Amino acid sequence: MATLKQSIDEGSIPGARQVFSLSWPMTVKAILLHGTVVIDGWLVSSLGEASLAAMGLAATIGGIVSGTIFAFSSALQIRTAQAFGTKDPVFMKSVLASGLVLGISIGLLGVAALLFFGQAILTALAPGPSVASEAWTYLSIFSFVILAEAVCQNIASHFNGRGHTKLPLYGYVLSVPINVLTSVILIHGYFGFPAMGIAGAALGSAIAIAMQAGLLALLVWRYDGHLFHVMGWRNGTLIATLWRHVVFGWPIAITFVSANFSTRVSMLVFSQMSIAAFAAMTLIMPWVMVAGTIGMQWAQATGIIVAQLLGEKRGEATLDRFLGSSWRMGFIAAGLVAAIYMVLCLLPDVLYPQLGVETRAYLGSFTLVLFVLPFPKQSNAICGNTLRASGDTIYVMHIFVWSQWLFRVPATALAVLVFDVHPVWVLSLMFWEELLKFPLFHWRLWRGDWKRSNVST
Repeated sequence: MATLKQSIDEGSIPGARQVFSLSWPMTVKAILLHGTVVIDGWLVSSLGEASLAAMGLAATIGGIVSGTIFAFSSALQIRTAQAFGTKDPVFMKSVLASGLVLGISIGLLGVAALLFFGQAILTALAPGPSVASEAWTYLSIFSFVILAEAVCQNIASHFNGRGHTKLPLYGYVLSVPINVLTSVILIHGYFGFPAMGIAGAALGSAIAIAMQAGLLALLVWRYDGHLFHVMGWRNGTLIATLWRHVVFGWPIAITFVSANFSTRVSMLVFSQMSIAAFAAMTLIMPWVMVAGTIGMQWAQATGIIVAQLLGEKRGEATLDRFLGSSWRMGFIAAGLVAAIYMVLCLLPDVLYPQLGVETRAYLGSFTLVLFVLPFPKQSNAICGNTLRASGDTIYVMHIFVWSQWLFRVPATALAVLVFDVHPVWVLSLMFWEELLKFPLFHWRLWRGDWKRSNVST
């Protein structure tokens, strides 16, 4: 299988077609990844609002750990693209090994923390003891999903960074039907199995991701097993190489951890709303992530190609022409995301007929906010991924972290806990956050320093 680099001649300039060839498998994979919670939400919704709220609360707590794993795997993706741009096998091996060691270590530490402290946290945050009990049942089983994600996410990021974006997709194509089938059987007790309710949804996800992790491990051994036979490390020793990986990745990881943690904190604030309002937010937020991956993966694919071009030391004119082409098509991706949001918001009676009238009314009220949100978000994402690809990670980190913790999180707390506003105004804070970041991102990109970065160090 040819990599993206092999498909681009030395003197050619990649464009939207190359971005699409990278982004569509990443998009489908990301949709399937986020779809785990969406599928569980859809299946658990038949058990009622209380079970749905319990699952949302457990997924919020567990998502803090899985989000940290995802954060460092995102750094691995960029670093891998830089390494394959330089064509240095020691660099390639060092990045892959560092990413796997770091990701698995984070998964083990995170699950240990959840098992020790998770039940107490859920008891304190849940609106009632029955919701807390169901949430703990879900989270205790979902911990296995988190461990498997530590393997899956880092292998997937390695393949994405080197241009083999279809390979991670195979694992997710395998796992999703297994997840749906086993969850339906275990939730409702079909074919002689006990009806496990919310626990069945978590167990179905665990079985599915175990199969996925096994397949991805086989694929990485088949396609890149030779890298483990390469002698030496990029920075002399494994420890020094791992430390260099952490130094490169921590601003990217902090950016993603902050985004994930701020979203989880916001969801915990949402749990103080009425049951109907919280159920509506629990349903809409995973969908915002799932549909939004179309634009976000386009931006990540743009960053991967920029990192490879910088690793090849291509000129500024090439970078400018490529980025302009990718940017124009990125707005088409944003329009597609907006269209998906419209369908979701305008058809709540069809998608969730078993939910209460008030919950479905809240979903319908989100229409305008979700229509305008994708456009500034898409442009900001392209800026952020381009700057990260050049190594300008700390500046990107500051924009994300401060816009979240100085604006969106406190504004959400005020809106819900103090002023008790309608959920549509709470959701609109995501749009205002993107407008706040817009000039900061675009000024930095326009300045052009990223085009002269040396990413081979």
